[in-house]
Amino acid sequence: MAGMNASPPAVAPAQVKAVRGFNRFYTQRIGVLDPYLGSELSLTEVRVLYELAHRDQPTAAELGRDLALDAGYLSRILRRFETRGWLARVPSPADARQALLKLSEAGHRAFAPLQQKSRDEAAALLADLAPGARDKLIGAMATVQQLLDPWGQPAPTRTVVLRDPQPGDMGWVVQQHGEIYWREYRFNGEFEGLVADVAAKYIKHFDPAWEKGWIAEIGGERVGSVFVVRRSATVAQLRLLILTPGARGHGLGGRLTDECIAFARGKGYRKLMLWTQSHLLAARAIYRSRGFQCVKSEPYAAFGQDLVSEIWELKL
Repeated sequence: MAGMNASPPAVAPAQVKAVRGFNRFYTQRIGVLDPYLGSELSLTEVRVLYELAHRDQPTAAELGRDLALDAGYLSRILRRFETRGWLARVPSPADARQALLKLSEAGHRAFAPLQQKSRDEAAALLADLAPGARDKLIGAMATVQQLLDPWGQPAPTRTVVLRDPQPGDMGWVVQQHGEIYWREYRFNGEFEGLVADVAAKYIKHFDPAWEKGWIAEIGGERVGSVFVVRRSATVAQLRLLILTPGARGHGLGGRLTDECIAFARGKGYRKLMLWTQSHLLAARAIYRSRGFQCVKSEPYAAFGQDLVSEIWELKL
């Protein structure tokens, strides 16, 4: 019987050859050897840009640690981003010796088309596969990730997935709004009717060239939604942002909002607006942290409550 400290079996040359062959195939298939996503940026630079767009003011040390990048190499990338006006540094309130990194509006504009192209290329990779083959490929990818990094990522069954809405999802969105807003804010059935009307119009008039929705899943269960709808050639509206109680507190609301902002920027909208209520403090905190500003506020009575309606806007 082998002991606890026994060395693992030697890796066979054929196994090494198989891994190297797959690496060559996949890097060529996703275009890593070319200028990444058709830009002049390297894969590493785009990855750093992605992290800056999706994190809340990280430090350079945090980025270097999480991306396993040499400090000098990362510093050169960040300096290039600063030269282009993509990056701002602000003093850390916790430690004046450290700077927090924040992507500028110009940086977001530079990143948005890259993110959209990355989504498009991932969709194209799957487009020619039958639905069963797509599921098999995604499952194989999850297996690879879990085997090579068993402790660094959550179990595949708890992975957060943002996907396009499917038949039946809009009914779930309406139901969640009705149940959650009744339970937490005592909104009556009038509110559920309003949400049902918004959902019906989205389905009936959906324009995929200018509009998009996301359904958030954790472990295969729906936990959230958000939608971008077209109001004019220059203005888009964020609608129907909802999270189930168990999915809150993990940054998912911010992630859904970021997806809307990136999509609207990528489509060339000049402004993203939304309608909310003054007492929805968590949602308002998300909007404010992303640069939205409240431009209109007025009291009114609706849904069985005395409320204060607010319009928020973000210049893109």
